[in-house]
Amino acid sequence: MKTILITGVDKGIGHALMQKFLDEGHFVIALFYANRPEPNDNLMDFALDLGKPESIASCVTAITNFGKHIDILINNAGILADEEETSVVVEKLRKTLEVNLIGTIDFTERLIPLMEDGGHIVNISSTAGSLELVGKVSHFIGHYPAYKISKVALNMYTRTLALELKDRGIIVSSAHPGWTQTDMGGKEADITPKQAADGIYDLAVSRPETAGFWFAGKRLPW
Repeated sequence: MKTILITGVDKGIGHALMQKFLDEGHFVIALFYANRPEPNDNLMDFALDLGKPESIASCVTAITNFGKHIDILINNAGILADEEETSVVVEKLRKTLEVNLIGTIDFTERLIPLMEDGGHIVNISSTAGSLELVGKVSHFIGHYPAYKISKVALNMYTRTLALELKDRGIIVSSAHPGWTQTDMGGKEADITPKQAADGIYDLAVSRPETAGFWFAGKRLPW
């Protein structure tokens, strides 16, 4: 049994990931924003708001006091604040970066001492954050630039953190979940949250080359 920490388990992919790891017999530390998960013998939950430094500090303290080391960290929580925008709105960019990038990095850096050597950190990114694919895949070309900027930056964090943790054998990956039927992805999306979670699960429990960007077992271009 491994200990898995997942952020953003309230709904969608995060909730499906939580259920997948529980079904596979792992212990899950589930971090929720507003909707607390159902009790389970193999689950401990804590509240987390990545947009508030005090919430991040409090959550990490609670996890530390709980006393379990982490085998797999999945940074799933994120927001889409500028879905209808076709140019950068600075106010929405700040809000997006605070959660998707700065809060995620702050939380991860505080949690690294609790990571087991040989563990795996998976940052849920998106092909919307691929510099090579910008303008070549749909993602409603020209829309939600703040979200796309946040995912490009998160991908760079994956690369830099992978170098930092290489000597500890901790793999750091970015993962594209696929276009998923969530509040963010919409009902017309290609796959269900369960299907997305299954793909991310396969990556998280494997030992891929560190500093990679993955979808369905294949590397994506940065």
